[in-house]
Amino acid sequence: MMNLDPRSIILLSGLMALVMSMVLFSLRRNYPSSIRGLTEWALAPLLIFVSTLLFGARGAISDLLSIVAANLILLAGLVLLYFGSQRFFDQPKSTRLWGTLIFAAAAFMVWTYVEPHYGHRVLMMAFLMSLLSFSHLRLLLSRGARGFATYLTVAALLIQTVAQAYRFFEAFSAPADDALLLLSLSQTVVVTTYAVCILMVTIGTVLMATDRLRTEFEHLASHDSLTGALTRRAMIEACEQELERTKRRPRVMALLMMDMDHFKAVNDAYGHPGGDRVLRGFAARVTALLRRPDRFGRFGGEEFVALLPETSLEEAELVAERIRAETERGEPGLPACTVSIGVAGSRSDDATLDSMLARADTALYQAKADGRNCVRTQN
Repeated sequence: MMNLDPRSIILLSGLMALVMSMVLFSLRRNYPSSIRGLTEWALAPLLIFVSTLLFGARGAISDLLSIVAANLILLAGLVLLYFGSQRFFDQPKSTRLWGTLIFAAAAFMVWTYVEPHYGHRVLMMAFLMSLLSFSHLRLLLSRGARGFATYLTVAALLIQTVAQAYRFFEAFSAPADDALLLLSLSQTVVVTTYAVCILMVTIGTVLMATDRLRTEFEHLASHDSLTGALTRRAMIEACEQELERTKRRPRVMALLMMDMDHFKAVNDAYGHPGGDRVLRGFAARVTALLRRPDRFGRFGGEEFVALLPETSLEEAELVAERIRAETERGEPGLPACTVSIGVAGSRSDDATLDSMLARADTALYQAKADGRNCVRTQN
């Protein structure tokens, strides 16, 4: 390990950062805009690559570039990586804090350029990098999904935090002369650790973005894009699973079959955009009235179904009446509309879900026949 040249390691880490930057830029172009933070994640390794070029050119170019600019660009890249994670998890970016710290670091770097001292520079950079890595891993632990991508990134940030903390304390005895490219075991370990950790963190961001994309695809496959309710297929699966549970244990369940009254007239009067707003508003109001274990789905058009686990027919009728009253009350800015609801409870002789759906559908037609904007039940 003593034979490894720190300059070579620095340049190699820069090339790996450049490759990861291109990968992340490709993801940004092809992934949906709902996955945020990819721009920051892509720009961060690009800045790190630029900083490694400047570090690697130490001695061949001005110290203002190879020391001051290189350290500040590296710090900016790491901060941008952290900002990308904050955006990815919909957290406010700590721009004021890290903007202030970078400004202070810039002033300190200029001072060490005028009064050169390698140990002082290392002391400042190691402190900021360990603080940044620790803040980043705290964010991932508190907001990240429990999975390989998060654990890989957290592990890399933890190693980086420990390595920079070690470098911070080591800097108290560091020489004044520039020793970045000095061939020593300690320096080689620190530089190699940094290079590996940066690669692991950028790989972790790619994996986290991929996991988020898969989650969004799974959500789109099971949820209606307009209202956010479950699709017909997903709703039927949920109902069948609950019906099976009622057979294994002495439990009950109920279904609400809902149909918006005269919805065609709403579309004719306000156009399809107006009708879409009514459907979205109805779905939002119903969801707010249901419990966490309940399920709500769109069967098609203006027809919706709600599954109420462990709910008796009488309790389900009360829930249906609340939904009917809330829909009749309406919402400012939305066209007025009412709903007819059919309620059916589970029975011990329900061999399949179809029989229960048929009772709910019969109750719904009865509500339509009785003048609409009402609730009817079928036992």
